[in-house]
Amino acid sequence: MAVVPPLQLLGKLGAGAFGEVYEGRDGVHGCVAVKVMSRRPTETAADWDDRKAGLLAEAQRLSAAEHRNVVRVHSLSETTCGDSIHLCMAYCPGGSLQSAYEQGPMSLDAVRKIATDVTLGLDALHARGMLHRDIKPGNILLDAQGVALLGDFGLVTDRLLLGYGSAVGYTDHIAYEVWSTFLTSPKSDIWALGMTLYRLLHGQRWYQADPAPRTTVPAGGYADKLRWLPHVPSGWRRMIRKTLNDDTSLRFQSAQQLLNALSSLDTTAWRVQVNADFVRWELTMGDRLKVVEWSWQSPRKHRWVAWSEPLGSTGRKKTLGGCATLQGARQTIRELEEFFEGC
Repeated sequence: MAVVPPLQLLGKLGAGAFGEVYEGRDGVHGCVAVKVMSRRPTETAADWDDRKAGLLAEAQRLSAAEHRNVVRVHSLSETTCGDSIHLCMAYCPGGSLQSAYEQGPMSLDAVRKIATDVTLGLDALHARGMLHRDIKPGNILLDAQGVALLGDFGLVTDRLLLGYGSAVGYTDHIAYEVWSTFLTSPKSDIWALGMTLYRLLHGQRWYQADPAPRTTVPAGGYADKLRWLPHVPSGWRRMIRKTLNDDTSLRFQSAQQLLNALSSLDTTAWRVQVNADFVRWELTMGDRLKVVEWSWQSPRKHRWVAWSEPLGSTGRKKTLGGCATLQGARQTIRELEEFFEGC
């Protein structure tokens, strides 16, 4: 009888509040991701035993929630010394969306595909009475085929009560109602997904230019305070505002409702670059390239210009729009929104 080799830990992939993640090799599944969760220095033996029991039950629930868009859990094992446990999961070679978010805005078509994949996974969790509780770019992973999966299950639970994302020290995605009641529901996950989509559409530089949501969401009305890049269509804005409505009865009531909304969104593939003092958009259409640039020197000194140019060596540059003189931010944004709406 062949002996299955033991699980091997290889290079470290990342770390979080619930453990460190390593690339590993498993005798049955080959390349895997392994979350190592260890006894804390201040944790008593009794407390650690209780937490181990909870983690085992958690792994069993996650295994039951198997879905194409949820990272598969293979096994949970305890080390010989008893001070650590290994959660063995499917390896996603595409990594997380954190690096893509840090690089800048993603295209509408890319975000819609990711949103659809993730919402399908979220629907599977919710159908089993489970919450994810920590949806953000870093917890969305891409497999070898580019399919997005919900990962990092440190907070997934079937107990729809307390302890949302604040437990990991990341509070930007906590829904309005959680700040006041500490109660969570599937609609709290929908809020967190809406925040994630807003971040992916705008990128880190644009997102971090405003106060962190953890400082503004508790006051209410956050959805109405969002600053949008001018190319983001009105349908996308309505969809994200609905996910972020303070009133949970006015939010999408289920992942299925959100899927229906995603199916009708515009996906014009503008490539966007956000810098400290300008934004540039590019769109390839046939043998020509459309370019839009918005620059500013101060809140009252903005300028924008749009043109098309040939991709090859023949043809001429054509002016498509712009402002003749420096003008204020509101006027510039309004004109840009009108330009993109007409494209």
